[in-house]
Amino acid sequence: MSYDYDLIVIGGGVGGSALAAGMAAAGSRTLVLEAEDSFRDRVRGEAVMPWGVAEARLLGLDGVLEQAGANSLPFWDSYQGAERSGHRDLTRTTRVKEPVLACYHPVLQTALLDYAEESGAEVWRGARVTGLDVGDGSSGPTVHGIRGATEFKPSCRMIVGADGRGSPTRGWAGFQIRQDPDRNLVSGVLMDGVALPDDATHAWLDTGKGHFILNFPQGEGRARVYLCYAAGSAKRYSGSADVQAVLDQCIASGVPAEVYESAIPAGPLATFDGRTTYAESAYKDGVALVGDAAANTDPTWGQGLSMALRDARVLKEQLLSYNDWDEAGKAYSEAREQHFGVVHAMENWQTQLLMDTGPEADALRSQAMRSWREDRTRNPDTFLSGPGEPFGESDRRRFFGEE
Repeated sequence: MSYDYDLIVIGGGVGGSALAAGMAAAGSRTLVLEAEDSFRDRVRGEAVMPWGVAEARLLGLDGVLEQAGANSLPFWDSYQGAERSGHRDLTRTTRVKEPVLACYHPVLQTALLDYAEESGAEVWRGARVTGLDVGDGSSGPTVHGIRGATEFKPSCRMIVGADGRGSPTRGWAGFQIRQDPDRNLVSGVLMDGVALPDDATHAWLDTGKGHFILNFPQGEGRARVYLCYAAGSAKRYSGSADVQAVLDQCIASGVPAEVYESAIPAGPLATFDGRTTYAESAYKDGVALVGDAAANTDPTWGQGLSMALRDARVLKEQLLSYNDWDEAGKAYSEAREQHFGVVHAMENWQTQLLMDTGPEADALRSQAMRSWREDRTRNPDTFLSGPGEPFGESDRRRFFGEE
């Protein structure tokens, strides 16, 4: 059977471009279909956690991240009110011995998509995909859409949906979708003039209000500021008129007022649901899903970019290991189910423990923290060191100090 391409990737974001670069470099005829001619700030995740940095190295992308201006944050500083309660050197204390990297998302996307093209992938910018056919056994999958005034319908061995939250590819290919209940909202805005050290992630936790505030410096006083809060507790902040209200919430939860005294917005303010939406599997009928298309993790915990890089690496390795790409897709889906399951469980546990409010939540926190002080292994380092073995009920009970 002949195909126009081996692999067609719908979406030229982080996961799609990382996969396309690796496959094209290995000799695969790879096409990337990206709807945007250029990328803009849409308030996306911009922190690559240490385990995601390790994934980037395995993909050979660490130089691309550096060229994209990624700011290295070797330290993680935790605060209770105005007092710093923790100062962790991630390059010494995580399993992967890497820092957090803070990246301006539009520049990172552009750099990775350019690198995919330099690696041999064909890239169609401004290509609007309108549907796909999975094939009937006698022909391979096809993608159809329009670019400018020209319609297209190329065929391939496999389609990869890398088209983000609300992925149309999921619907076209008939993936079954699950969705968690509403828990958190996440407001984000890029600020200039933030008075914080540029070598650390700065995280404030206010359990009384159920607020988690994160500042990821990108260098020279620029930082992405996130306010994470309960879905039912406040409005959805949006637009320039709400920036001061977000900063006021951060200050009320412990960030010193002088941190934002000279700060001005450098991009839009937007709020996103923290609710996780995920496909029951990441592969079916010649179509694979990576990154947020497979599952958008709760942005409160900053795992999205790292997960996209892990997906790209695992799918690439499976495709290069199997002659039968249907078997490769199934192997990828099985592996992804495991590492996503670990991250998903930890997100749910941490949200319940750290962001729920009220007397019962306070009692549960006290119980868990007391048990952690006695045995640090009760609190796995999943978010920074990466997902390990699947969790069971015993792991959950140990996490919450129930046994």
